[in-house]
Amino acid sequence: MERQQQLYFSFACYFYCFLVLVLLALLPLSTAIESPQYTVIRSEPGVEIRLYKESSWMSALVLGGTSFEKSTKDGFHRLYQYIHGANLNSSNLTKTAPVLTSITTQSSHESNYTVRLYMSAKYEGASPQPNPELNLVLDKWRSHCIAVRKFSGFAKDDNINKEMEALVTILGKISGGKPDSIEGKGSYSIAQYNASFRQSGRLNEVWMNVSGFAAEGCPS
Repeated sequence: MERQQQLYFSFACYFYCFLVLVLLALLPLSTAIESPQYTVIRSEPGVEIRLYKESSWMSALVLGGTSFEKSTKDGFHRLYQYIHGANLNSSNLTKTAPVLTSITTQSSHESNYTVRLYMSAKYEGASPQPNPELNLVLDKWRSHCIAVRKFSGFAKDDNINKEMEALVTILGKISGGKPDSIEGKGSYSIAQYNASFRQSGRLNEVWMNVSGFAAEGCPS
């Protein structure tokens, strides 16, 4: 009898451990963070050309900024309040990625920054209105192509320009040197996918709107 109890106890322990491992394996699937949908239509060393579907973004404009890092923090602070209840529904919203900072150069010392959060598809056509004092705007993007270059580590003032210039160089090569392949010259975006406390395995991307890839499926 005692032997049977030991066997039963051992079996129960093994079954419990197996169940825990299965649940841990499935956990990332159930907690996956939603991102805008796209199709990779061309892939070259150091760059992807992606066709993004229509999407909506809640945006915080930071005018006349002199620092990418500070402007991103300022804009994201307002967006963070919005998704944590500072909206007319007083509701907590679905977390998404990336945090996208678009940079438009105004002078050698100043740029305008727009910090954006992707709005989950579940809010399509019915995004909760932000509280007025946050000064946020909902942007709706048409389907379009974006050239993307990935880079690791932290996105900082001293490395984002280098990543942008590397992307421009690659685009010049794969587009046959056509100067009009990049839309809105002097403007690009940095996408950050990880929380600030994560120290390793970080993913960032530099984005630039592109044209001239109609043969691959980009809208003309």
